[in-house]
Amino acid sequence: MFRLDGKVALVVGAASGIGQAAARALGRAGARVICADVNENGARETAAALPDAEPAALDILEEAAVRSLVRGRVIDVLVCTPAVNVRKPLLDYTGEEFDKVLRLNLKGTFHVMKAVAQGMKERGSGSIILFSSIRSVTVEPGQGVYAATKAGTVQMARALAAELGPSGVRVNCIAPGVVETPLTAPIKSKKEWYDAYARRNALGRWARPDEMGGPVVFLASEASSYVTGAVLFVDGGWTAIDGRFTPPL
Repeated sequence: MFRLDGKVALVVGAASGIGQAAARALGRAGARVICADVNENGARETAAALPDAEPAALDILEEAAVRSLVRGRVIDVLVCTPAVNVRKPLLDYTGEEFDKVLRLNLKGTFHVMKAVAQGMKERGSGSIILFSSIRSVTVEPGQGVYAATKAGTVQMARALAAELGPSGVRVNCIAPGVVETPLTAPIKSKKEWYDAYARRNALGRWARPDEMGGPVVFLASEASSYVTGAVLFVDGGWTAIDGRFTPPL
């Protein structure tokens, strides 16, 4: 039930990190994978390592480019991962920084989701997987705008799930905890910060990007045929124990 033979999956953000891990996992499950990224060379490298894949240069801020890539293709699975974060207090944010985070994390995701969902609706099937974050429900200083976009992603996914459920299209979110990716590299370089985050989850460590692959395959496959409008937290138990204190029992 986890196989994806004969399916076509579009992975946006496939050049590195979670997107690359998702592309690899979908390929191992039998899907033909379109590896799309603004980093065309990275997309090519990811596609070259898969048994049945093709690269595609894509800037999700360009709505026309998104529509052009999707046009004429039958896409069974969409995985959308790109995001950016500007870590600073809200009162220090500039309007330009605010727009940068919202444009990529929300509007860019919307462009891809809308373009792919239209074809899925017409065919009466498909699985859309958007990437949110633990920051959709738990925040800290410096994460305000990023957190707002990740909460917004969840609500967009839920709304689309409600709208397309009668057409047989499923829409879900994955909410990772701390994952070792290029986006989190600045944290890894600061040992105290890196170690503090590791202690915040039940498993006591950061996730590897490949640990997001299994959840992606689950939501893409028939194994999750009755799952839509859901948020799957893949966070090592962070949201279960966030802010924990172990008392002297």
